[in-house]
Amino acid sequence: MRILGINAVFHDPAAALVIDGRTVAAAEEERFSRRKHGKTPVPFSAWEQPEQAAAWCLRQGGIQASELDAVAFSYDPALVDDAVDGLDPAWEWLRTIFAERAPHFLATALPGLDRDAVVCVPHHVAHAASAALAAPFGDCAVLTADGRGESTSGLAGRCTGGRLTTLAEQRLPHSLGLMYEELTEHLGFRRSSDEYKVMALASYAEPVFLPDLRDLVRSTGGGHYEIGPIDWQRWAPRRSAQERLGDKHAQLAASVQSRVEEVLLDLARWLHEATGERRLAMAGGVALNCVANTRIAREGPFDEVWVQPAAGDSGTALGAALQVAAQHDEPIEPMPGADLGRGWSDEEIENSLRTAKLAYERPGDVAEVAAEALARDESVGWFQGRSEFGPRALGHRSLLAHPGNADNVERLNDIKGREQFRPVAPMVLAERAGELFTRGPESSPHMLFVHDVTPEWQDRIPAAVHIDGTARPQTVDRAAEPLVARLLDSFAARTGVPALINTSFNTAGRPMVDSPVDALECFGASPIDLLVIGPFVVHRGSERS
Repeated sequence: MRILGINAVFHDPAAALVIDGRTVAAAEEERFSRRKHGKTPVPFSAWEQPEQAAAWCLRQGGIQASELDAVAFSYDPALVDDAVDGLDPAWEWLRTIFAERAPHFLATALPGLDRDAVVCVPHHVAHAASAALAAPFGDCAVLTADGRGESTSGLAGRCTGGRLTTLAEQRLPHSLGLMYEELTEHLGFRRSSDEYKVMALASYAEPVFLPDLRDLVRSTGGGHYEIGPIDWQRWAPRRSAQERLGDKHAQLAASVQSRVEEVLLDLARWLHEATGERRLAMAGGVALNCVANTRIAREGPFDEVWVQPAAGDSGTALGAALQVAAQHDEPIEPMPGADLGRGWSDEEIENSLRTAKLAYERPGDVAEVAAEALARDESVGWFQGRSEFGPRALGHRSLLAHPGNADNVERLNDIKGREQFRPVAPMVLAERAGELFTRGPESSPHMLFVHDVTPEWQDRIPAAVHIDGTARPQTVDRAAEPLVARLLDSFAARTGVPALINTSFNTAGRPMVDSPVDALECFGASPIDLLVIGPFVVHRGSERS
């Protein structure tokens, strides 16, 4: 079967193509529109259809819209009920109407599409399928949590024989994701966008308000929890985006972060007891919380935890397509990697360089050139292969630096134009990760867990070390990422350090670069020393030809 998955209701519009149970392509609309999370100041823009991403997925698969057997839409308006009216009845009514009209919108966006081919998949079922069906193992337990989807905010279940079974659903208005969003807004950040900033801020303080939050956010058993009314002002004053962050803000972030971790652990323990499974797959926006993921992996009952790299709503496009494939008894292949987006030929990249009238070189080995620049403590924009699906730069659209210079945290945050409390993360060869990091999953290819940095390496890679002594590494497998592995080998040969700082290739408020033009624009507007783009390199200050 040829199935196109679509996410378009809340934020992060995306499309994914699954053919005969194999994931062919997946991309977020923001990489085409250049609007991060699919948002603009216009409220209804959050519901935009991923027209460009869907059209590209079809081109990548070599098919026309008329050849699709199904279009899986990751939201089912029939599941919205009066229980959610207390959240915002006007918006829920509009959202439901939008979802009901989705087949018409999609048929307009994709000429030739049969509107009857559009099927609705419940939002959290799509999240669960994106994890359990895409995971690199078979039968498993599955846990999802986010802000909301129809009338729920998460589910707990299991996947056996390629089929999902839901064991518990968390009903709205109780939602860990919405609680975290509200905190994000109270702290002066953008909700449904900047929650990762709150997680970073939490590491700067102790959870002094945790006892109060345990009274307000309670696990109730059976895979459920309840959240009482929360007056954030009780602990810390509401902050505008322009105001300075204070100690109380960090303490509140730390307290909520800790309580979220505790509740997720309770859910994981109940799920293990209910299923007996040894493996857990996770998705939903809350599953992008790498600190919480790590507590589940360390303290929870599961032997192995895998998190969908596109755990947010964009991943439901893939999950919806996989779920429909599974329902038709298609054998599902594990997700081949996160590099599911657009790629560019050497000729296309060179044409972009010529159009920009930039002086460029084509060295024998770009890994050696980049390693030499990084060893000199230069910053490197790294653009290789197909772009990543999800919010993490994983060596395809990355900004790289030397981890041995502590000042590179400030330097990279300045390049990106973001807050100085934001950490940056290391990439490390998988076979050497155990030397640098402990107390985390052995493999972490998608940068979704934190690890303790070993004492002997804390002073050698200070730019990678968070204030609490942890780091969020990406482990690099040689077979999966041979060019990145060669870069790390070359850098280690020059410096003795088998790791590099890796952050996303973008500036604040903008999506990661996706096309060669995006990369050239970001390089031109930012003080990055070297651009390595395909087999070509561009030096800062290159003369225009």
